[in-house]
Amino acid sequence: MNRNSKHIVVVGGGYVGLYTVLRLQHTLRKELRDGSVRITVLTPESHMTYQPFLPEAAAGNLSPRHVVVPLRRVLRKATILNGKVSKVNHAAKTVSFTPNVGTPHEIGYDIVVMAAGSISRTLPIPGLADAAIGFKTVGESIALRNRVLELLDRAESDDDEALRRRALTFVVIGGGFAGVEALAELEDMAVDAVRYYRTVSRADMRWVLVEATDRILPEVGPEMGKWTAEQLRERGIEVKMNTRLDSCEGGLVKLSDGAEFESATIVWTAGVKPSPVVNAGDLPLDERGRIKTTTRLTVAGVEDAFSAGDVAGVPDVTNPGQYCAPNAQHAVRQAKVLADNITRLLHGEELVDYRHKYVGSVAGLGLHKGVANVYGVKLRGLPAWFMHRTYHLSRVPTLNRKVRVMADWTLALFFKRETVSLGEIEAPRTEFREAATH
Repeated sequence: MNRNSKHIVVVGGGYVGLYTVLRLQHTLRKELRDGSVRITVLTPESHMTYQPFLPEAAAGNLSPRHVVVPLRRVLRKATILNGKVSKVNHAAKTVSFTPNVGTPHEIGYDIVVMAAGSISRTLPIPGLADAAIGFKTVGESIALRNRVLELLDRAESDDDEALRRRALTFVVIGGGFAGVEALAELEDMAVDAVRYYRTVSRADMRWVLVEATDRILPEVGPEMGKWTAEQLRERGIEVKMNTRLDSCEGGLVKLSDGAEFESATIVWTAGVKPSPVVNAGDLPLDERGRIKTTTRLTVAGVEDAFSAGDVAGVPDVTNPGQYCAPNAQHAVRQAKVLADNITRLLHGEELVDYRHKYVGSVAGLGLHKGVANVYGVKLRGLPAWFMHRTYHLSRVPTLNRKVRVMADWTLALFFKRETVSLGEIEAPRTEFREAATH
């Protein structure tokens, strides 16, 4: 190892972490080859999750393996270490790293990239931590799919009316992209699934979307958001706006509009907040608890530190006084500029600002259903669904994943989607344990 090599440490293996290192592998290929630059990625998982595809994975349109990108395969010139960063000491240029299995230790660096992303932003609502599930990871996505199908099985297998009603009531809190797409895809899958049940029909199911503000999908604009709400209601989905979740202890949902009912499935998608690592260190934070970042994606007031994505407060050059929204569209574009600015820094060149042109937004609402507002062009139904798929296929990293996703979609044109629950994968030792104790 070259003792004088520059060590770049990337904290996080999500959008920003993956795309930054992918770009650096290209712009610094000479330095990486001769050992004058080293890159280390510190991340809890060994894969990056393409989150826009989580609803389709939950609905069975995509294989869960195809919505994740294996980091070691695509970041071959970087070292991937799996674990968590508990502290960043930029004054000493070290991070405190705790491997998933192993002994905590310090890792030194010359340049740090804070790309730890976000976690679910929860509120102190009674019962939320015990009764609800998020929708940010592949694990949550597949657990939700298994749960919905397992609850259909439960309702088919029991005559108790109260149990059936609880099992067949599904609640999603949050009317942004994650909430609307998760609910729409899961409901669409459940409608497909009940064709094979004798005593469960769509009329027996209750799907409820709860949103605290006066509109859903704000990203696609008021007109398309209103159209989406109408479409969901036409499908028999209750859309409750200006409504908050007051409590959900034991699965008893209490809403601010006075509604009370039992539900076995409560999905929380009401916002995100920066990863807790931002609070454990000496990097400056803004008023919203994000890393204070300049338009050049450097951390404000310090040298040799960069940040982007959900964890960073990046000023919007095109909209003075505003910040870039915490979404995938920004994260991918910021990562490219961030990587190029690291390359410029190492080459002694002037850094450039992150400047973007807003493309628009697309959302899938189930098979052959969608809504889109792209470059001011508003689409709905089948054309929007097609644009949703086309856009995200173009954005998912690596040719390998693009081909696999296309293969899944092509097969779905000729065969009905799978509607089988594999809930036992969440507790694989149960059957063996029972056999061993009898």
